[in-house]
Amino acid sequence: MANSADRHSAHSRSAPGASGRGRAAGPTGLIFFPAFDWAISPTHPEREERLLYTRDQIFEEGLLDLPQLAEYRPRLADHHDIARAHFCVPSIEAQSTEAHRIAAGSTLVLVDALEKADIANGFALVRPPGHHAMRVVHGNRGFCNINNMAVMVEYLRTVYGHRRIAIVDTDVHHGDGTQDIYWNDPDVLFISFHQDGRTLYPGSGFVEEMGGPNALGRTINIPLPPETPDEGIHFVLDELVLPVLADFAPELVLNSAGQDNHFTDPLANMCFSAQGYAHLNEKLRPDLCVLEGGYAVETALPYVNTAIIQAMAGLDYSHVIEPDWAPDKFTLKPSVKRGLESVVSQLLGIWRQREPMVEAARAKLGDHYRRQRMVFYDTDMIEEHQEELVRLCRECPGFITLSTRAEQAYNPLPSAFCVSVPIQACPRCAREAAAVYQEHKVAQKHDYVLLQDRLRDRHLRFHSATQEEMEY
Repeated sequence: MANSADRHSAHSRSAPGASGRGRAAGPTGLIFFPAFDWAISPTHPEREERLLYTRDQIFEEGLLDLPQLAEYRPRLADHHDIARAHFCVPSIEAQSTEAHRIAAGSTLVLVDALEKADIANGFALVRPPGHHAMRVVHGNRGFCNINNMAVMVEYLRTVYGHRRIAIVDTDVHHGDGTQDIYWNDPDVLFISFHQDGRTLYPGSGFVEEMGGPNALGRTINIPLPPETPDEGIHFVLDELVLPVLADFAPELVLNSAGQDNHFTDPLANMCFSAQGYAHLNEKLRPDLCVLEGGYAVETALPYVNTAIIQAMAGLDYSHVIEPDWAPDKFTLKPSVKRGLESVVSQLLGIWRQREPMVEAARAKLGDHYRRQRMVFYDTDMIEEHQEELVRLCRECPGFITLSTRAEQAYNPLPSAFCVSVPIQACPRCAREAAAVYQEHKVAQKHDYVLLQDRLRDRHLRFHSATQEEMEY
């Protein structure tokens, strides 16, 4: 645990992005996993070439010959690693291929290297991506089955004892899966800036989405107007993201690094450049990055990823410029600037009032918070109906139960009742959660009853039809 304490001290001394922030000396760790044997379809935008062109560019630049970079080999995440982050219905085996497990496992390789101080920071350039995968998984949504970032966060917390972690999601699409997993967790700060959900999938990520009652203000969504250029995103970073990170003082800063804000990306409408991305990374100084989206295979990804890698390694990235880059075409419009100023002001106000908001919510709601919602899996055309109940405890974030039923093409899929015990659970919540799990095993109202006990790192799956219980 000495490593964890030292890293916490380093992050607390100065704001992320400040030149004085402490960090162990060492190279930037890289992992490439293009997943040759996994594809949604042969012509789908999310395909192996997303990484192959980047790999070619890095070879051309000779970057892997430099002492500032160290390449690592990926490994499989095991089912236990995935169970810390997800309730997979009907099973982890059904929802994760070997490619998903290697993409998630690659992040854990870099965690181990970081914690051993073998690297100063790391970037997992892997696919399939993950940030649209929610706590419950019935299939693929937004090209994602397994949330690589969440698997990494829970590994950091369980294996290395970290608690206060910040996730900054820079993908053009709202990171709704990561938001869902940490919605009720006050120790994980989730910040996402993305193209306005009124104009882009998944249609969420608005300022009003602030977190559950015990974690209000720990979710910060920054919707950006289409065609926001480098200047606009850096305004948000400088005026909102970096000050909030400095105030939160996380032990680690993690980056869900989507590159689809780029001006050539075919699935979005933003105007970010490779230089803008690299400069963002230089300011943010994330400990670990995980690749998310980015679908301009030739015109963006090789340049953006190369620039980010050089920024992470402290190398000069000023020469990395896309052939089609024309800075005069991408200026911040006054109307967009005024809109960004308003959003930043509103979010800073929410951040400053987060504790009073939590107290007010507890006083209003009492002992429990309930929400019902429908989740649509756009890739697999699944409609999920979910009811969530959160125990509002004053000693801990409270345990969560989820009742989930789904259908695909009007055919019902297996149902599940899920119980999640937070890693910070108090003894009373841990006991109550265990009792609820046992009660629903007996009731047999769902096909499966699942327990995610992060406190004890124990994860169970009970099949009502066979009366068989297994541990991941």
